[in-house]
Amino acid sequence: MDSMEPEDPDQDRGASLGASGSVFVRNISKIRGDMVPEVGGKAANLGELANAGLPVPPGFCLTTAAYQRALSGAALEPVLAALSEADAAGLDRLSEIATRARSLVLDSGVPAGIAESVRLAYGELGDNVAVAVRSSATAEDLPFASFAGQQDTFLNVVGVNAVLDAVSRCWASLWTDRAVAYRTTNGIDHATVALAVVVQEMVDSTTAGVMFTANPVTGNRNETVIDASPGLGESVVSGAVNPDHYVVDTLQGGIVSRTLGDRQLEIRAVPGGGTERLERRRSADSDVEPCLSDRQVLALVELGREVQEHYRAPQDTEWAIDPAGKMWLTQARPITTLYPQTTRKPPAPGEHAFLNFSLAQGLTRPMTPMGLAGIRLIASCVARTAAFDVPDPRSGPPPYYEAGQRIFFDLTPVLRSRVGRVIVPRVFDVMEARSAALMRGLFEDPRFTVTIKTPLKLIRHVGPVAAKYRVPESVIRGLFRPAAAMERVEELTAELHKTLVVPGKATSHQRLAHVQRILGEEVFATVPQVLPLPALGFAMLALVRRLLGEQAPYSELQTVLRGLPNNVTTEMDLALWQLASEIREDPDAVASMVGQTAAELVEQYRAAKLPPIAQSGVARFLGMYGHRAVAEIDLGMPRWSDDPTHILGVVANYLRLAEGAEAPDQQFSRAAREADEQVARFVARARAKSPLHKAVVKIALDRTRRFAGLRELPKYNLVLGLGAAREQLLLIGNELAAAQRIDRAEDVFFLDLDDVEAALAGDDRRDVVAERRAAYQQELRRRHIPRVLLSDGTEPEATAVGSGGKQRRGIVQPGTLSGSPASAGLVSAPARVIMDPVGAHLEPGEILVAPSTDPGWTPLFLTAGGLVMEMGGPNSHGAVVAREYGIPAVVGVPDATSRISTGQHITVDGAAGTVSTETP
Repeated sequence: MDSMEPEDPDQDRGASLGASGSVFVRNISKIRGDMVPEVGGKAANLGELANAGLPVPPGFCLTTAAYQRALSGAALEPVLAALSEADAAGLDRLSEIATRARSLVLDSGVPAGIAESVRLAYGELGDNVAVAVRSSATAEDLPFASFAGQQDTFLNVVGVNAVLDAVSRCWASLWTDRAVAYRTTNGIDHATVALAVVVQEMVDSTTAGVMFTANPVTGNRNETVIDASPGLGESVVSGAVNPDHYVVDTLQGGIVSRTLGDRQLEIRAVPGGGTERLERRRSADSDVEPCLSDRQVLALVELGREVQEHYRAPQDTEWAIDPAGKMWLTQARPITTLYPQTTRKPPAPGEHAFLNFSLAQGLTRPMTPMGLAGIRLIASCVARTAAFDVPDPRSGPPPYYEAGQRIFFDLTPVLRSRVGRVIVPRVFDVMEARSAALMRGLFEDPRFTVTIKTPLKLIRHVGPVAAKYRVPESVIRGLFRPAAAMERVEELTAELHKTLVVPGKATSHQRLAHVQRILGEEVFATVPQVLPLPALGFAMLALVRRLLGEQAPYSELQTVLRGLPNNVTTEMDLALWQLASEIREDPDAVASMVGQTAAELVEQYRAAKLPPIAQSGVARFLGMYGHRAVAEIDLGMPRWSDDPTHILGVVANYLRLAEGAEAPDQQFSRAAREADEQVARFVARARAKSPLHKAVVKIALDRTRRFAGLRELPKYNLVLGLGAAREQLLLIGNELAAAQRIDRAEDVFFLDLDDVEAALAGDDRRDVVAERRAAYQQELRRRHIPRVLLSDGTEPEATAVGSGGKQRRGIVQPGTLSGSPASAGLVSAPARVIMDPVGAHLEPGEILVAPSTDPGWTPLFLTAGGLVMEMGGPNSHGAVVAREYGIPAVVGVPDATSRISTGQHITVDGAAGTVSTETP
């Protein structure tokens, strides 16, 4: 921790130790924004503001070298080691260790040489000037973590001895419980963090507060939000007062809304040092004047604009107005909660709405750069087939956008189309119901009025796809020759396998060309040839409902979809269950595996040391399904064949199923029988109407049972192609790693295709990989992901317009959460909240609570007692699979993973679409 100290500990003593003359002290005016390691985030930002000519109170900064010198004898190494162990153990001892660290820091005090530096610098500000002493950590006010309020601030400090005492307490505040927990949560190494201390002249403010140069609630970049209160800004920053609240439209320059606070509390500086809290009682009918005039509000907005323009990003600022009316900036940092805007601007002017395609696919995590590159190629293939102009396939088609390393599509043409408004929300009603509600809410927005009133444009783009892939022929074949339709599906899958083969002796340049061919030409071709069949199956179910009316209630129609044949995902899950069943027949194998962690089982598998029946069975399963993965549409994600941790963990989970419990394969068979029985009942009801009704209903339900399960096949084939492309990219990565242009083969997934070409030509791409890995890790920590994003940054779900004037899903009554009914049934059991299924532990019978699911999650469904998902609709992936297995499920439950905790006893009513936290 002593790397920044001068060689001679006392070389600065007795020298000119003014605000810029010591390694321990820096004048704020001499600080630059790139000096974070030396002065911390707060001081670096203040220095940057001051150098930009913005109004910052004068002062100085006690550098991190001072902190390191003071703590050189504090023996913090055992504390750091204990914190590392506490992190791994789940933070159980965190508070105790933090208290120990604070005591060590306070006991160390301020060394004499450093104290002398502070005396001289403080003296240059004037005689006993009132100052604010503020912590400035090296891991603070960063683009991904603001650390606001994590370390201490001391206001109206008067006299050098009081300043030195505040400095020592600031150093100790680096080790408060909240600061240590915050660093742990954000994955920041405690050993790498140091603290500087800012000492600035106090602004004895008449009014102070905070200002966000973008709306932090809605995300709107064209609104500035100001909170203000009389007195010192501490009352606003700490949340001790209900402040005046102003929202300003920065495009029009007008105040959109003004809400006055209650003025119950005011914090003021006390002569001689310290602050006081003035509490006032006000009657409900007493008049309260705004603490800012309109002129002051707009002047603050202009000041905020200057700060934002300097940093080229929205800023969270603190400000104060002195008795002379001068405005001062006392802080500026990035607004870390804003979701990033799209990486490119729409070509057409006006407001645009972007739909989060990643969430529609059940993917909450960001995608790797190569994963995004792969999706761009596939999207370009789709767009070209649909007669869209795609100038550069590697950049994606015109409607394709990215934000926050996730996929978005421009929804504006749908909102402006009369036909689009009818069709697309209905599709999302069954895929991702909350997105559908947001779309309908935007129908009322005057910025998205209908301008396309005929279906001609839609036909112009859908027609070429239907013609090229003979979609009408597929539908007719499925309707009248279902066996031939299934044979054609098998032929298509076999043809796809052939197109994915790459010669073993291909060069890296040739492999890259094959990747572009596979993703840009081959994998989409099976989608329009297979998808019409499951669409026909669901259409036939809708026909039965129309023919039978009240005799075909929704719940009974859903029973028809249970235990569907021809579903590649359920076939995969049952194959994994069959593997576990074979292992269970060997008691010694079970005994050796049940007590092991998933990571230990993987190690044994790779060393070929699993019990023989398990070793061969896992190898066989991975040979068939090893191309699948969690978040599998991202080709940068390891496949199960790369990392079988998830699969072996699920197998171990299956082995814990109690003897005598109904096995998942038996449940599936029972569900299929119940579906057949329901079909027979529908046919009998139709017979009572007429022989024609009977014939039509029988044929319709046969097609539903035969084809509905194929809904998983297009994505399965897509993932086959992604797996083949990933295999080729790993081979290229091996070559680049050997040539030291990247560090390891897997780094290739943090490049895109252009980068790979450059690396093959000789460019070193290690710095690019490091930068993108860091950005990816930051995005992995993001919990809130918008479903729809407007081009001004607004999230409609966070505004009144997003609800379309209707009650949003969520808490309908105390103790009850609501979503979309997905799979009928009632179950009460402990919840298990799982954010990532890899290595997850799910006890048989527990209710799985997840943000979303894709086929990589479904092996967990076999032993789950029920399912609750934040995403999805009645026909989303998780809902369909839950129905097939006969487990109650509710999907589209807002914030389910934060409102429900592991171990909490909950009741899932899959028919009503509710989740109760109290057992009825």
